[in-house]
Amino acid sequence: MNTLMTRAIQALMVAVLIGAATFAMMRALPGDAAYRIAAGRYGYDNVDTAAADAVRDELGLGGPALPAFLGWLGDLLRLDFGTSLVTGQPVIEEIGHQLGASMALAGVAVLLSLILGPPLGILAGLRPGGVLDRVLLVVSTGLKAVPQFLMALILILILSVQFRLLPAAGHGEARHFILPALALALGLAAVNARIARDAMARIGAMPFYSFAQWMGLSPRQTLWRHGLRNVSVPLLTYLGLQFVTLVEGVVVVEAVFGWPGIGHALVHAIFSRDVPMVQGTALCLGLSFVLINTLIDLVTQRIDPRRAA
Repeated sequence: MNTLMTRAIQALMVAVLIGAATFAMMRALPGDAAYRIAAGRYGYDNVDTAAADAVRDELGLGGPALPAFLGWLGDLLRLDFGTSLVTGQPVIEEIGHQLGASMALAGVAVLLSLILGPPLGILAGLRPGGVLDRVLLVVSTGLKAVPQFLMALILILILSVQFRLLPAAGHGEARHFILPALALALGLAAVNARIARDAMARIGAMPFYSFAQWMGLSPRQTLWRHGLRNVSVPLLTYLGLQFVTLVEGVVVVEAVFGWPGIGHALVHAIFSRDVPMVQGTALCLGLSFVLINTLIDLVTQRIDPRRAA
């Protein structure tokens, strides 16, 4: 109950801080907001001064900042995210269409990272200093050092342009998930592998692990009964921290691959100066971070052997 109450307070603070930060940054951007909004509505080729002035009069742009922000907070308390300045649709409906695509992509990326990283890390941790351990250190360090946008471009050049194995963009089929999910998953898998390796090496050196084998358990039985559960605790804990990296990556990777998710919508909303849309998408991403960490805290409390004892 204390954890849930703490997370609820954090969610409220996140909502206020994100709303204030995005509102201030959008106000501070140079250029004519009315012209950008009109361009988002009608296209840059069809915008002139008259169209920008019409948008400015319609939306009442250029008024005092504080009443506008307080009005947004009041609407938020009523669970009203406002209306998109470009499409005229409610922001909550716009986010509803895009959030599912982003969650699906993020889910596939996390699943791939868990399939690729921890098994290799556990095998390396069973024999610290071995060949696999040294190779994994080099590969994981290299993958982690590559920015996700660069990883996305490398995958496109190799798998789409050079070998024509996978589409460089698109949505709606299973094969469209592979490249963007890989671009997100490889960096996460590199970190997961190192965390699993360090945890396994530490646990394997503990007396209780050797005692289990001395009592007659095979190496596989010892790993299954005493190793995996202890490895999963730091792995799940760090998975919550990796969600920050995943959110940042989703924004970039969706823009590279043209994925119709919330990150792609956030980029377009910033270019179009669609302030309610920017605030809504940023708030959704921030609250998702709080929710994911709350769930991970609850799961960790259940599986941690030290707390279960």
